[in-house]
Order: sequence, then C-alpha cells, then structure tokens
Amino acid sequence: MKPRYTHPKVLSFEFYPPKTEEGAANLKVVHEKLARLNPGFFSVTFGAGGSTREKTFDTVVEIQAKGIAAAPHLSCVASTKDNIRTILTDYQSKGISKIVALRGDLPSGMLSAGEFRYANELVEFIRKETGDTFEIHVAAYPEVHPQALNADVDFVNFKRKVDAGANAAITQYFYNAEAYFYFRDRCEQNGIDVPIVPGIMPITQYSQLFRFSEMCGADIPRWLRKRLECLGDDRASIQAFGLDVVTELCQKLLEQDAPGLHFYTMNQSGPTLAILENLKFWPQP
Repeated sequence: MKPRYTHPKVLSFEFYPPKTEEGAANLKVVHEKLARLNPGFFSVTFGAGGSTREKTFDTVVEIQAKGIAAAPHLSCVASTKDNIRTILTDYQSKGISKIVALRGDLPSGMLSAGEFRYANELVEFIRKETGDTFEIHVAAYPEVHPQALNADVDFVNFKRKVDAGANAAITQYFYNAEAYFYFRDRCEQNGIDVPIVPGIMPITQYSQLFRFSEMCGADIPRWLRKRLECLGDDRASIQAFGLDVVTELCQKLLEQDAPGLHFYTMNQSGPTLAILENLKFWPQP
C-alpha cells in the first residue's frame, strides 16, 4: 500500500501564555528543551473570549524570534472583523506565517460569540484578507465535538473549515486510536486530503485529565478510567502507567501513517520528552 504521507513525520507542541514571571521563566526552559527536537512549530493558546490575547502575541513573537515557527491561536469568540484584521497585520509584520483558527469557547456569562459564529467563517475571512500568507490549521474532533448535534453534522462542519481554506487539522486529544483512523478514513472518502494531525495529551494525573476531558468532550475509555481510579493518589504510578499508554497510542498512530504528532504540553517538557524517548522518534535536523 502506498503511504498516505511521504514527507517526514512532524512534531509540534502547544503552550499557553504564562501569567507570572515564574511561569515565563519555566516556559523559556521548556521551550529550549523541546526546540532541540526541531519541531514544525509551537502553537500558543489564549483564554476564553481571547482573555490572554496580548500575552499570546508576546509569547508567539518571542518564540518566533528564536528561530522556530510559532502559530498563535485565533478565535471567533469576542472577535470582530476589525480586530482580527489588525491582529493579522501585526502577526504579518513579525514574520508569523501560521495560524490556528478556532471557534473558541464562550466564557461564562457571554451570550454572543462576536461577528464570527463558526471557525469556517474565520478561516474564510483570513483567506479573503491575506490570501495564502498564512498556513491555517483548524481543529478536528475524531470523537465528535461535545456541542455537535451528531457525528454527521460535526463532520459537515469540519469539511466547511477545509473548504474555506484550511491547510491542516489538529485533533482534540483521544485515547482510542480507532476513532482517529475512522475519522481519517472518512475524510479521505469525502475528498478531504489535508493532513489530520493527532493531538496527544500526556497522562500525568487523573483529576486534571478528568476535568479537561469533561470540558472538551474527549473520551477516557472505561478500561483506562478504571485503571487510573485504582491508582488513586499514587502519582508516580499514574505517570508510569500513563507513559506506557500514551507511548503505545503514539506508536500505533505513527505505524498507521499519521503525519506527525501535536503535543498538548501544559507548559511541561518532561512528560512529552519521555514519550518521544520511548518512541525513539527524532525528526530529521
């Protein structure tokens, strides 16, 4: 069988903007360690409603200045055409060429998303304003977006983003590889040929993982949940078990021709580096 992706596998890593000087110092160390792996890019998030947008900008510019591409998140929520236009111009002036375009989550108490309702509208606007200046990444949900009516509606929404001009997709994290393979196959069957990059969340503690998964709709398989519950507060055992589980997941994804891996680092390098060490997966310099 001809492989789907003939180019080298690509790593990418996600950070969130630090809120304190201590956090900024920590992120600098984390960035330096992960930068040695020569990733395709670092992405940088922002809070609900764009609440950390200025810090996102500063973090992205700092990362970009160190020689590896940075990809800021842009969200529909609380955005207008004017402020998105300004942000795009500012990023262009700093040499930023990658964007992660998202719908985003409404913060508590906010009733209106803004001028953009859905991510495909944001992608379309970026293309209209800047042409092919930016490489646009969008979100994909192999286990279905938590607010979607059903899987078919969710898939149609994803296709709209690609048709609007997205270059690639990064998935929500998952622990069931078959969900990714099914989603990818469905994309191919429907003429969607952009890379679908698996999002990877290292497992370091159960309570945090459970909380995140409840918010974003990621499924923790019953066998995994029960095993983590049995480990209780034994953090060392949870980390060792989680390392084995996520390494096996990544190995399966790479063997079945995933185009790369995108790690949700939580501004830590240790868990991600441990997984990559297990995989012996080092991109070409």
